Amino acid sequence: MGNFMSCSSSQSKQVKKKAFSKRFSSYKDNNNRSSSNRWNNKKEKFSDDSLLNQQEAIAAALLFQQQQQQQNGGAFDRSSSLRYTNTSNKHTLPRSSSSRARSISDTILQPHQLLNQELKIDELETSHFVLVHGGGYGAWCWYKTITLLEEAGFKVDAIDLTGSGIHSCDTNTITTLAQYVNPLIRLLQNLPDAHKVILVGHDFGGVCISYAMELFPHKIAKAVFLAASMLTDGQSTLDMFKQSGSNDLMRQAQVFLYANGNDHPPTAIDLDKSLLRDLLFNQSPAKDVALASVSMRPIPFAPVLEKLSLSEGNYGTVRRFYIETAEDEAIPLSIQQNMINSNPPERVFRIKGSDHSPFFSKPQALHKHLVEISSIPAVEKCGNSVS
Repeated sequence: MGNFMSCSSSQSKQVKKKAFSKRFSSYKDNNNRSSSNRWNNKKEKFSDDSLLNQQEAIAAALLFQQQQQQQNGGAFDRSSSLRYTNTSNKHTLPRSSSSRARSISDTILQPHQLLNQELKIDELETSHFVLVHGGGYGAWCWYKTITLLEEAGFKVDAIDLTGSGIHSCDTNTITTLAQYVNPLIRLLQNLPDAHKVILVGHDFGGVCISYAMELFPHKIAKAVFLAASMLTDGQSTLDMFKQSGSNDLMRQAQVFLYANGNDHPPTAIDLDKSLLRDLLFNQSPAKDVALASVSMRPIPFAPVLEKLSLSEGNYGTVRRFYIETAEDEAIPLSIQQNMINSNPPERVFRIKGSDHSPFFSKPQALHKHLVEISSIPAVEKCGNSVS
């Protein structure tokens, strides 16, 4: 407003009072007084509507001055002018010429870009993430997370476990956890000795990264369990669900496959496509649900039954973090918290409003937590929950 008044006082003096009155004699304020009389009475108090009309009158006067100068061949100094008000909208105030409407080409920083500006990749223990999908998923499910992490400067590998994603193996032929986790084991084996990674395991991928932590603790800087099975020594995924209570929706969605005949144990578990949204994607965009419905594959049954062998000297030396998903129907929050209490990690995070697939439903929040975990330099007290 200061610029507005200083600008208007200097410009209006140049307009002849007679011409101004003649041109705008019909311009009335809310009290039916002429605009010229209103300007001459400096001590009069204006209402908000009167002030708005005053501003419109000044803008009109300046427009008249511009027209006069253009007719005389003079240049109009836009730097000391007002942009013209839109008289069709009574409550639209004029903007100074130093401001302008936002252009489509203007850069708008997204939340993850603001986060990236504060990140110092070179100072991290490692900037290499390895993403391990859950049962039935594939590397395809991480496409948003991969994009966000790579934009932040991280190196990212997302693998397809055996019989998952585009891996050619028939899921029904997988008989051990070692066979299922083999792509992850090969990746870790091929890393240079001094190179460390951050493992992120989702769902049944939590069992897979636990298996890898026991074999390669020196190559894993941190392990992140994302709505994942975080088991104890001697426990299987089936044991975990039995101990935590049944999940009616999960039980309804499961379809057991018997590739070796009905007189033999199941070879894989498929999920009823009509229940996928309710079970796994109840907060996810429709396009991601559609992607999952044509991309998910059966889950090998034998690894679900296999009990883990975990030691304090290997598995126990790797820093663990857990990310809870608050609106999860596949592994409900109560089950997640039971696992946390039984096997406390270094720190617990929670993604509010997330279903079982936060890489679809809450990718920005997931990215924020992953970046934060990568930046934690020292061991902190267990059990601190951060939302």
